[in-house]
Amino acid sequence: MSTSTLVTPLDAGAVRADFPILAETNERGQPLTFLDSAASSQKPAAVLDALDSYYRSYNANIHRGVYALSEKATARYEEARHLVADFIGAASPRECVFVRNTTEAINLVAQTWGRRHVGPGDLIVLTVMDHHSNLVPWQMLAEEKGADLAHVRITSDGRLEMDHLDELLRREPKLVAFPHVSNALGTVNDAAEIVRRAHAAGSLVLIDGAQSVPHLPVDVRVLDCDFLAFSGHKMLAPMGSGVLYGKRALLEAMPPFMGGGSMIRKVELGRSTWADVPAKFEAGTPAVGEAIGLGAAVEYLSALGMDRVRDHERELTAYALDRLAEVPDLTVYGPADPNQRSGAVSFTVGDVHPHDVAAILDGENVAVRAGHHCCQPLMRELGLLATTRASFYVYNTEEDVDRLAAALRKATAIFAV
Repeated sequence: MSTSTLVTPLDAGAVRADFPILAETNERGQPLTFLDSAASSQKPAAVLDALDSYYRSYNANIHRGVYALSEKATARYEEARHLVADFIGAASPRECVFVRNTTEAINLVAQTWGRRHVGPGDLIVLTVMDHHSNLVPWQMLAEEKGADLAHVRITSDGRLEMDHLDELLRREPKLVAFPHVSNALGTVNDAAEIVRRAHAAGSLVLIDGAQSVPHLPVDVRVLDCDFLAFSGHKMLAPMGSGVLYGKRALLEAMPPFMGGGSMIRKVELGRSTWADVPAKFEAGTPAVGEAIGLGAAVEYLSALGMDRVRDHERELTAYALDRLAEVPDLTVYGPADPNQRSGAVSFTVGDVHPHDVAAILDGENVAVRAGHHCCQPLMRELGLLATTRASFYVYNTEEDVDRLAAALRKATAIFAV
């Protein structure tokens, strides 16, 4: 049920004014309708200013410099970590490791916790709807260790089959890893219930939060997940910023991901000892400006209120589903109920290739994604090669949806669907 009656609605028109790129028009004077935030979001002026300020005013390496610029950069970098920890409800900022993106975060877990704890015959449970970033790292680990992989099936409307999950959990897997929100179907999975069932079976749990942390309230202690991975560039922050959350005891027991500067306590010619978490996992010079930009993005989203963000997207998605239903021969994939899905809406238009649909929309300055969305196994499960995907965020309005619908009608006329 929507909480919009309890929460002041988001003013997406006012929010839109905070994003300089959205004031751009094409050569025909058409405003930009950006509907590809599930791939990478646009950045508000507050984030651009934070990034610019770092490079213009206090650009320096962090943690070891004993001069003013370095100390300021260090303070801002660690302040960003505190902001992220508060944003996701972590018990301590030490549970938040800065990485480049969700992909790196998942690989970190696979190559550290996984290589130490997964052996021949052990089971890792994934899902059919997973992004390649939560498939390939575990495939690589399973091949190296002789472990087994199993994948939770999906229902006809794009939800996880919980009975099949229970069946796989009876095999006592070492790890269950799944997307909180499907990037291709928009499905919002019941993460807390999946974690509860997995823990009852003795499994650790990693949540791919790339599509959930930017779009809905996420509290790791409420979810009780062991790991959560997410990217900054999908939540208004610069590319090259991301976070791995891990329960502190797990992070402390894991070996480093990479070796080098910053992640060490003491180095001798023959051996080294490691720094405390999270430094143990942040070897080398980090992306300082990008982390500071992530902190600014978190402040921006916190000021909007994640309940309001979720309500706005749910209502906009409901409107979009109604408008898309008016387009001839258009099929939407994923749950029909806006309460069970995010603002990512994948569809096909008759037999027209999704890339051709996206090209026609681009001619109307409507930016969408077309392809397999790094979900080739899911596409095969659906009997498709690709879909076109429109994805909504805080700066999108009903007018954007109307432009999408009008552009799709033009596409159907061109291809005579």
